[in-house]
This record gives sequence, structure tokens and C-alpha cells, in this order.
Amino acid sequence: MRIALISDIHGNMVSLKNVLADIERQQVDDIVFLGDLATLGPQPREVVTTLRNLNCHCVMGNHDTFLFDPAAMQAYSQDTWIGEAVDWCKAQLAPEDLSFIYSFKPFLEITLDPHHEQASKLFCFHGSPRSNVDQIVATTSIRRLKQMLMGYEAAIFAGGHTHVQMIRQHKGTLIMNAGSVGQPFAQSTFKHAPSVLPWAEYAIIGWHEGALNVDLRRVPINLDAVKAAAMDSDLPAKHTWINNWQVNGKGK
Repeated sequence: MRIALISDIHGNMVSLKNVLADIERQQVDDIVFLGDLATLGPQPREVVTTLRNLNCHCVMGNHDTFLFDPAAMQAYSQDTWIGEAVDWCKAQLAPEDLSFIYSFKPFLEITLDPHHEQASKLFCFHGSPRSNVDQIVATTSIRRLKQMLMGYEAAIFAGGHTHVQMIRQHKGTLIMNAGSVGQPFAQSTFKHAPSVLPWAEYAIIGWHEGALNVDLRRVPINLDAVKAAAMDSDLPAKHTWINNWQVNGKGK
């Protein structure tokens, strides 16, 4: 059993196409989406249509929640451009698009091998099992991890939200982050704008003969095409979105 985990697409159809092409070459059995589908980027309708056609399992990210809960967005961020980008995204989507996003689950439990149910249980979420705005990073304390994972058991916990790939262990359990398809960050914390890396990220989890395997993957993208998609749109603050890429695109 091989499952591809994709997360944090954020309206970037250029990168999503490249990731799906790579997934096809890897011959996976299933795809799971870990949240944050359409907001912030320039191609919300395209990514929604593409994901819906995949007929894959989907988890609700915080930005997916923001489309239906403005109070949650205000509690999370006071940045004006984020609010404008979420409102713009919602205006681009048809009712059936929003219904599809609304159907996303808060978390998913998947058994990779029914003959080894507990040893092969995959638990998928966006931020943590308890909240899609929690952040689990490489430096998250054991105390905080215990709080966020309390009451849940799995062989491997898989999330997104931070836009940074990660794998770590906690009491014999693997905890991993698939990174971001649409906006992979150089670091999970930053004072001002994020530094966006010039590739796309996802992960493959495999189960073979009683052993788990995690493959954190990076896929090349056409950065000029990503920026052109933004310039061709009327996305609010599109120059801010583009400039975040330029930090690690042509400049470094």
C-alpha cells in the first residue's frame, strides 16, 4: 500500500499539475489531501475542480474553514491582504465548489494493512488532531505534543499547515509533515513575509511486509509560470504573493 499525501495547495495550479504528474509516476494506491486548497493563490477554481475529479480523501484546513467562518479568520490573522485574498477566492468559486470544500473532514483514520491494523494506522489532519490551526514542528516540545495528540493513537500521524516538511518520532510513533504543494516555506516561523521555496512538496507513505516507509518528495516547478498565473489574475495583493517567491527564486 502506497498513499500520496498532498497539502497546502493554496490556489497554485501550476505546482499541483507537477505534483500530480510525479504521483502518477510513483504508482500510488490512493491520495489524501491534508487541507488548505484554494485561498491565497491565483487559480482557486482550477485546483478545486482538479481535486474534486481525483475523488480522494480530504481534510479541512484552516483556510478552508475561513471560507465559511470569517470569525475564525479574524482570530487567526489580522493581515488585511489575507482577508482580501480569502474573500476574492470565495467570489471565484461556484456553489458546488464551496459545497465540496465544506464536505472536508476534520481528520481521517486510514488502515494501511487490515492484517496489522494498529501497526499500520495512519492518522491524517491539518494542524493537529484537535485543531487545524495548531502547529507541529521539529522543535515542538514533548509537553505540547502530548496535549495535541492526547486521546489519539496511530502508527504515524500526518499533517500539513506549517508548509515545512518534517519527520520526527514521539514515543515510538512517527509524526510527519508533507510540506506544501503550493507554497513551501524555508522555515515555519517568520517575522514578516514567508520565504517561499522554488519547488513543490508532497509525501508518500508506504507499507510493505510490516514496515512503514516515508518519502518526503520535492518536485521541480516552472517558477515563471507560477508568477505569470498570478499576474494574469486579479488576485488582491498579487505582487506581495509573487515577491514572497522571489526571495528564494531568482534572488538566492
